[in-house]
Amino acid sequence: ALGGAASGFEVLLSARALQGAFAALLAPSTLSLLAVTFTEARERAKAFGIFGAIAAGGGAIGLVAGGLLTEYLDWRWCLYVNVPIAVAAALGGSALPADTRAGGRARFDIPGVLLAVCGLVAVVYGCSEAESEGWSSLPVTGLLISGAALLFAFVMVERSVARPLLPPRVVMDRTRGSAYLAVGLSVVGMFAMFLFLTYYMQLVKGYSALLTGVAFLPMTGAVLVGAGGVASRLIPRVPPRLLVGPGLLIAATGVALLVPLDVDSSYAAGVLPAELLVGFGMGLVMAPSMNYATHGVGEREAGIASATVNTVQQIGGSIGTAMLNTIAASVTSDYLAAHAGRMTPRTAKAGLVEGFSHAFVVSSAILV
Repeated sequence: ALGGAASGFEVLLSARALQGAFAALLAPSTLSLLAVTFTEARERAKAFGIFGAIAAGGGAIGLVAGGLLTEYLDWRWCLYVNVPIAVAAALGGSALPADTRAGGRARFDIPGVLLAVCGLVAVVYGCSEAESEGWSSLPVTGLLISGAALLFAFVMVERSVARPLLPPRVVMDRTRGSAYLAVGLSVVGMFAMFLFLTYYMQLVKGYSALLTGVAFLPMTGAVLVGAGGVASRLIPRVPPRLLVGPGLLIAATGVALLVPLDVDSSYAAGVLPAELLVGFGMGLVMAPSMNYATHGVGEREAGIASATVNTVQQIGGSIGTAMLNTIAASVTSDYLAAHAGRMTPRTAKAGLVEGFSHAFVVSSAILV
């Protein structure tokens, strides 16, 4: 509500930060509830498959609803729309039985929190500043080196404190660690596709906000098939690597299909096949990764494992968006500078597409 009523950028940014902080309380609770409620392998597979499908369905509704609200009302309603959802959640929560609470006072790893947050912010901010300052500039290299040093210090602190924010054993388990890595890398590819295809469809092809949202629906359908139709059935029967590995490669192939896009590419031939492959691949990756991200942890650490996979998801999206946007903007700037003497609207669009193509190359390589 605060973001919808924002009178300036500072208020909007603060409201978005509050959204992120409270989402960080909500999301791990959701996953940890699934993890401790469904313990039998076949039930877990079905539960996480449904969870992945609902998440994908929610994303599709959000894209279409966002387009509707932006086109026929105002962008502020993209934020106001959360208020009735929150009211419904509050009413539903009041009707549920009271939670049982663990005994003892919670203790917080404040040094770990500060090191992790500052380190991650430095890395993301360094990637985003590279577009204007250059990768070799002192501010960017300083931010990236500082971020790496702070994250290294975080690891050292977590190994020594009594109540670590992130116990090393949670991440060092081969299955869980691989699941976190798969989620982080796959989100880079998915965010790149959403970001640059949105730019492509609206700025280059001239689609409306609503039509752009509708254009993403086939991708969401493919995620539903991959997560709910295929992965949920195979998770109890095959090792996770036989789903996650092929899923990442299928998604990489889909992103690679976007590299040849040009100003005149059609949706059916240029965009749709890539959407279907990326969506199906992401479905194969996300359902088993979310399942195994909380696999084998006790009830007391289910929240930590769930929080870790959510954090990896958000940080992968943040770093991926900052880095790939920097790459795309740099290539577009170079292209426009080289064609400054014969600039036309079509040349400007071609410069944008050239930047998107380079970002898709890097994104596909990351997935591979």
